[in-house]
Formats: sequence, C-alpha cells, structure tokens
Amino acid sequence: MAIHIIRLGSPRLPNEGLRIGTVRRPPRGVPKAEFASRNYYDTWLPNLAPSNELMAVGKAAVSEADWTGFKRRFRTEMNEADAARVLDLLAALSHQSELAIGCYCEDEARCHRSVLRELLAERGARLAELAPDSPPLTHT
Repeated sequence: MAIHIIRLGSPRLPNEGLRIGTVRRPPRGVPKAEFASRNYYDTWLPNLAPSNELMAVGKAAVSEADWTGFKRRFRTEMNEADAARVLDLLAALSHQSELAIGCYCEDEARCHRSVLRELLAERGARLAELAPDSPPLTHT
C-alpha cells in the first residue's frame, strides 16, 4: 500500500488504486465521463494544486532560485488548514490502500507534485518508489 506520484494521462500502473487529479483545471477537450477511462483521474482534488497565480510563477521558473521560490510559496499554500488536512488524510490512507496523485507536467522535478511528494513524506505517508524509467528528481 502506498501513494504513487504519477503524470495524469499516463498508463495506469498495476495496483495503482484510485487516481486523484491534483490540478487546477480538468483536461481540455475530454468529456468528463472519459476522465478515468483516458487515464486522467478518477476524482478531482484541485485544492492540492497551486493557485492560478502561483502556477504562473512555477511555469515561468527558469533558474534554481526561481524554482526554490515557487516551492517555498507552494508549501505556504499547502500549510493552509484545508490543504494540510487533506495531505494528512492522504498520508494516513497510504497505510491502508493504494492511491495515486498526479498532474499533467512531464517533468516531476519541475512540477508541484514533487513538492506534494515531499509534503506527504514529511507526514509519514508510504510512497511508491519512482518508476524504473523515471528520471531522478534532481531539483530539491
């Protein structure tokens, strides 16, 4: 049992469990009834996505300093009560069931899901290992 950190739209992993979209917006051009069958997500949890303003900051980050600033601000957003409670819940559930959380970004190292991985680990969540073909997370 663990939480898998995945890219939405990627093929599902064996025993991945419920796939949760931690994105601000649903996939464009995909009917809602097809989100799960197209491997986007089974349920949507946008309160674990960066705010619209912060998402623009993250997308514009080119230097390590820019990315570090994004991470600091995203951590602040995730420390707000509603988000923190959801992270605590997911960490607890990771000891009882298989879950997956994800975003559309290709590179996890430059995606908010890398910060979610850190936040969940800090809460004692069981996290699945990176897939063997995944690039290592080098941006901390």
